[in-house]
Amino acid sequence: MTVTLSAGALAPFRRVTLYNSPFAAHERGCAVDLYPGDERGDALQPNPEDGPRIDAPSPVAGEVVETRTVRAPSRPYAADEDHLILVDTGERVARLLHVEPAVSAGERVAVGDSLGRLVRAGFFAPWVANHVHLGFREHGANHHRATGSLPLELDPELAVEALPWDGTGTVVAAGDTYAVLDSPVHPAPGERFAGLAATDVDGELLGILDGGLPHYDCGGLLRRRDATGEVDGRDGAGTDDPADVFLCGERVGRAEGRDVTWADLTVLANGEPVRGIALALGRDHAGAKFVGEGIDLPVGAEVTVEIEPHEP
Repeated sequence: MTVTLSAGALAPFRRVTLYNSPFAAHERGCAVDLYPGDERGDALQPNPEDGPRIDAPSPVAGEVVETRTVRAPSRPYAADEDHLILVDTGERVARLLHVEPAVSAGERVAVGDSLGRLVRAGFFAPWVANHVHLGFREHGANHHRATGSLPLELDPELAVEALPWDGTGTVVAAGDTYAVLDSPVHPAPGERFAGLAATDVDGELLGILDGGLPHYDCGGLLRRRDATGEVDGRDGAGTDDPADVFLCGERVGRAEGRDVTWADLTVLANGEPVRGIALALGRDHAGAKFVGEGIDLPVGAEVTVEIEPHEP
C-alpha cells in the first residue's frame, strides 16, 4: 500500500527528497526527508549542532505513542544521540527521526506543530542540512527497525515543476563539503516545488531527478512521464517500461518505474571531480548543489559541469 504525501503535510518545508539518502529506509522512496530551513529559511547549508535552535514542524497529525533515544555514529560535527518519535495518525503509525522531542506519549499534535529541536545526528553526511525523516508503518508492524516502511508518493495535485539545466552556474553558497549554484533558477520561489529535469534519449522531458548522483546507490524519477507524455497518477510508480535517463545531455542511469539505477560515472565541476550532486525538490531554491570532501568552489566562482561515464 502506498501513502500519499499531501500538499498540507509538505507545506511547512522548503526542501523535500525521497531518495537523497544512503540508508535502506529510503530505497524505493519508502521514506522522505523534509527540510524546514534554518532561522533564515535556508534549507541547503549544513547546520552546526551547537548553532541556533531549529524547530521541527510536524508533517502529520495524531497522537504521540512513543519517543525513544538511540545511539548515532560518532562524528566530530554531530550529536552522538538521535531520537525516534512515533505518532499514530489513525490509519498508520508515522516514524519521525532527527528531532529531540518536546512532546511525549499521549499528547496530540497537528500538522505544523513543533515536535522539538532538530538534531544534527551522526547519521548525516557532513554536507547535509537539518531535516525531519518521515516514514509510515501499518499498526501491526515493527515500528522500531530501520526498514519496513510503506512506499510514499507525492499528491498528484501538488504543484511541482521540472527545470531544464545546461550544467552551468555561479556559486552562491559554499563550504568545505558543498557548493550551491544559482542555476537553474527557481521560477516562483515560495509558490511551488521545483527540481532538475531529466530527459529521455530523444531529449524529451522524462521527469524530475531525486537522489544523490552518483554518490548514493540509487535515485528516483519523480513525476515520471509515460510513453504518451502523460504524468502517471502514482508519481511514476506504475510506469513499468525501463528508460535511459539523461541530465545535461549525458546518460546518468536507467529508470524502472520511478527508481533509477545510476550509471558508473563521475561528476566534474570545472574539470575537478566532486562526490556528486544532491538532487531534491526545492520550494525556494532549485540551483544544483555539489557535495563531497574538500570542495574548492568559492562563492562567485563560475562553474561548468561535465558528466563523465567510466569505461566499461
